[in-house]
Amino acid sequence: MNKGSQKLLLVVVAKAPRPGDVKTRLYPALTPMEATDLYHCFIIDRIKEISMLKGIDLAVSYTPEESKEYFARLTSNGFHLFAQRGNNLGERLNNIFVEKAAEGFDAVSIIDSDTPDLPRSFVQQSFKFLLSDRVDAVFGPCHDGGYYLVGMRTPHPELFQDIPWSTDSVLPITLKKAEKKRIKTKLLPQWNDLDTFEDLLEYYQKYKYKLLKNDWTGKETFTFLSNLEKITQRFNMRE
Repeated sequence: MNKGSQKLLLVVVAKAPRPGDVKTRLYPALTPMEATDLYHCFIIDRIKEISMLKGIDLAVSYTPEESKEYFARLTSNGFHLFAQRGNNLGERLNNIFVEKAAEGFDAVSIIDSDTPDLPRSFVQQSFKFLLSDRVDAVFGPCHDGGYYLVGMRTPHPELFQDIPWSTDSVLPITLKKAEKKRIKTKLLPQWNDLDTFEDLLEYYQKYKYKLLKNDWTGKETFTFLSNLEKITQRFNMRE
């Protein structure tokens, strides 16, 4: 297939940054406001990186429903904005695939907002797999057993049903379901999402020698962390 002739869509799923609603696993190491501000940086990094993609339509699927204005301020006119629909993560993801397939998209990838340094090349690779290798579903595995990306050409609702979300069994169970249903899958390289305080320390260590005067993927998140004494002090103690 010629990628240039295909109608492709990348959807970022995100929450409006509100204290008590986002990154609660970082409590009490971070205060609710610090965790909220950090997640805001995640979203800025994500939007900035994917804005440089060519030949792919871009969208943000947000929650709650009344938070459209927040995401409109962060995105350009080229972004589609629509609210998430569903009672759980599985329903919300499946509804996106169903709705966008009905709108005529040949392949859709959905990406999280918790991997601020994820290279846009991974997104491009997901579409390459879907279009060139003709696989049915692509997943980007995280170290904690979940996934940062899922891509499909047509909806496969069974891959989102009866999944123990927020556990280390999410991807293994999903892949077993795919194998049972003869849904051909492909995996992208593993990438870590930032869910715990230890994840933040590792992120800080990873980029501590990067020059802030330069522009690079995940910079906004790192800059925020580098201004948190509880991060820098803990890291210095580890050294």
